[in-house]
Amino acid sequence: MMKKTILTGDRPTGKLHIGHYIGSLKSRVKLQNTGDYNTFIMIADQQALTDNARDPEKIRKSLIEVALDYLAVGIDPAKSTIFVQSQIPALSELTTYYLNLVTVSRLERNPTVKAEIQQKNFERSIPAGFFVYPVSQAADITAFKANLVPVGDDQEPMIEQAREIVRSFNTIYGQEILVEPEGVFPEKGAGRLPGLDGNAKMSKSLNNCIYLSDDADTLKKKIMSMYTDPDHVHVEDPGKIEGNMVFTYLDVFDEDKEKVAQLKQEYQAGGLGDVKIKRYLNEVLEAKLKPIRERRAEFAKDIPSVYDILKEGSARANAVAEQTLSEVRAAIGVNYFK
Repeated sequence: MMKKTILTGDRPTGKLHIGHYIGSLKSRVKLQNTGDYNTFIMIADQQALTDNARDPEKIRKSLIEVALDYLAVGIDPAKSTIFVQSQIPALSELTTYYLNLVTVSRLERNPTVKAEIQQKNFERSIPAGFFVYPVSQAADITAFKANLVPVGDDQEPMIEQAREIVRSFNTIYGQEILVEPEGVFPEKGAGRLPGLDGNAKMSKSLNNCIYLSDDADTLKKKIMSMYTDPDHVHVEDPGKIEGNMVFTYLDVFDEDKEKVAQLKQEYQAGGLGDVKIKRYLNEVLEAKLKPIRERRAEFAKDIPSVYDILKEGSARANAVAEQTLSEVRAAIGVNYFK
């Protein structure tokens, strides 16, 4: 029985944070270690350039940071193919062919694109590359004939658009060349970690993150500044746990669920101060992040070797994507000289 193929990845627009770890990185490591899948993990630098074209150095610097974060959390280049999007020429050519199968009105209806255009305040000044990036994502997915694409809930419209492109292509050209992917979504409530400030999303742009690379002192300072219950002024005051980021994070990261339940009870009854529970959360997170931080520091001692990993992974990925492109060209009929 053939292994199924997984494709996933991240935009290199900065270091990865613990929201990435909970939302995707942890599960990627778990899936890779089963040995049941061919796993491709893409650093999507071309997609990052769609809204950062005037700051390419940001992408260049972030590329190695993301690679270090991958290796630090346990993504193993012997088990997963880590590659760089821009180093796979077939992806751009596939995007060009797929653009002919998608209408402008269909792209405009994509709710994820609409939300991101609003968030970035593009209005009508939308970079064309950004507007069509769902088609580029379809190229990324289909180039590797990925069956499964682990993504956040907000990416479901992207997966559906990729499925539509696959169906259109296979129907128009009369061959079942492309594979229709399935999205793999986080369990309800587990896919998105709120920011330190209580914002619904932990985000680099909102500066409300704990990064995987944060040192112990930075981690402690960030935790001590976390949003709790603004009405919990005195230790003896009863406190609310709903919307209290300390307890939200403890629910996610602390495996001692009985201890968390006990702390919640004490906090709600009054008599448990914010400083005490923040110190406890710091212990929990430091225990999780210290091994990751130490592995990252080891890999960072030899950056040329990290680039070699990316180069070798990109070469392997390129061979797979070129094979798919060859089949696509043949189906369309643009393989004129064969």
